[in-house]
Parts: sequence; structure tokens; C-alpha cells
Amino acid sequence: MRAVCVLGTGLIGGSLMRAAARAGRTVWGTAASEATAAAAVADGFDVTTDTDAALARAAEADALVVVAVPLTALEPVLRRVDAVAPTCRLTDAVSVKVAVADAVAEFAPRARYVGGHPMAGTAESGWAAGTTDLFEGAAWVVAADDGADLEVWRDVAGLAWACGARVVPSAADEHDIAVARISHLPHLFAAVLASVGAGEQGDDLALALSASSFADGTRVAGTRPELVLAMCEGNRAALLAAVDDALGRLGAMRGALASTGGLAATVHSGHEARMRWASTREPLELPVSFDGDPAAVLAELRELGRRGDVLEPPKS
Repeated sequence: MRAVCVLGTGLIGGSLMRAAARAGRTVWGTAASEATAAAAVADGFDVTTDTDAALARAAEADALVVVAVPLTALEPVLRRVDAVAPTCRLTDAVSVKVAVADAVAEFAPRARYVGGHPMAGTAESGWAAGTTDLFEGAAWVVAADDGADLEVWRDVAGLAWACGARVVPSAADEHDIAVARISHLPHLFAAVLASVGAGEQGDDLALALSASSFADGTRVAGTRPELVLAMCEGNRAALLAAVDDALGRLGAMRGALASTGGLAATVHSGHEARMRWASTREPLELPVSFDGDPAAVLAELRELGRRGDVLEPPKS
């Protein structure tokens, strides 16, 4: 099993280290602060603040390097990758893919990069928030753009499977459009809903009466604002399209409410969409052959992801 070097040990990176270690992988990582590194070491993990040392070890071991830092912190990390382990096997866990691919092309162009995005998380952050089972049953996107290195692609998919996730192939731009609709827009809706519910300062009656619908709808508003800003602003074009769609639907709903008092179209459409979502919770697990023309393999992988299916792990 290929060793794993994780750059960034917050919720995602820390959970990845835990899950990879549980799967029997040799894993080490880096933290942004001495306090985080010390907490990880106290939990039995090999974590340092010395990024160059971690990358030198990755180069020597031909490990898979996973960048698990916010988009805003990506450039200096990639510059160290290029300086210390320029041709390493490289993936990431950042919530947008086109911007990361562009950054890798600019700052670490010799790396064998295949993008990744585990679709899992909580409103908590930091090393202490990480868990071994965060990725169990979660979708883990592995970018399948033309020209991707299929050997590294299988490395990234193998790590996802080892962490208990389901592998979903996708083109980077299609991934960004999708997550704008189901991840980034919900963060903004949660922020708006929380603000509307809170109302004016000093008038907490609504908050005192709130129950599960308000709590569920605003859960991700508890995420650290800088993390939300990094992923949402980093996916600006796709998010703008999703916001425009949402505003159009809200405008139509308001018009109906103001003119006839009826909300049936909005409520029924939402109910049908939720039922459709529920029906996708058990996707087909399909095999894919990696033999033959790489372009054809990658095209097959992208089509599999578009259908909402997942790639099954190879038979042992």
C-alpha cells in the first residue's frame, strides 16, 4: 500500500490521516501550528510543522501527497512541493477543482496531479474535530479530466476506498458546477436563514422558539467563516449561476405568494427534488477497465460520474 503524506491536519486532513492509518497505510503530515502538531503527536500521529522535511520524505518514499489546506493557503504549499518534491504523486481535498488545477499548473507544474474532493465534513474544524470514520460511505470525487495520469488516478481512488468512501469520477469543471448547487449555495442559504431567524438584536423570541428545521437549515452556518469564504469565493462563476437559479425560484415563489397566496408550485417542486435525492443514496457500483486508450478510459469514468454512479474497488 502506498504511503500518504498529508499537508494540513484540520478536520479533513486529520480525519484522512486517521482513516489511512486505520487501513494500514504509513502516513505522516504537517500542521500550520506547533500546537496542532503537538496535539496530533499526542494522539500517536507523525505530524510536524516542517513542510520541507515531510515532502522530502514523500519524495524518497514515492508517497501520495495530499494537500488539505484551504484554497487561500494553497500557493505557498504548492511552491514547497515544486521546490522539494517536484514530480511527486499529488492530490488534494479542496472543495473546488478548476482553481486548484490552475494553481498546480502554475506553481507545481511537474507534479503528477489528480484532483480529489471527499464530500464529507462537519461544522467543526481543526485536528480535534477529525474522526476515523468521517469518510465512511461518503462520495469522494476523483477528477478524470483528459490527460490525467491513470496510475496516480488509481492511487487517489485507492486512498478513497481505504478511507471507506465511494469513488465518483468527474471532470473538474462539472464538479465545480455541481458543488456550487449542493454545497456552496447551501452555505449561503444557511447564513441568510440564520440572519433572518435572528432578526433584530435583542429580539430573541424566534430563536427561542426554533426547533429542528431551523437547526438543520442553519447547521453549516456554524462553520468558520474564513473556510466558507475560501470555498465559495473560490468557485465564483459556478456559484453565481446557482445563486441566479435560486433567486429566480424565490422570485417566482414571492410573486405567487403575493398575488394568489399559493405556494404549491414551490413546495411540490421541492418535495419532488428531495425524493429524487433520496433515490440516489444507493448508486450503482460499476467496474471500469483501466486497460486500453487512456482518453477512452477517462471518458468512461466521466460518464459514470455524470450518471450518479460510483466506481467499485478492484477485486482483491
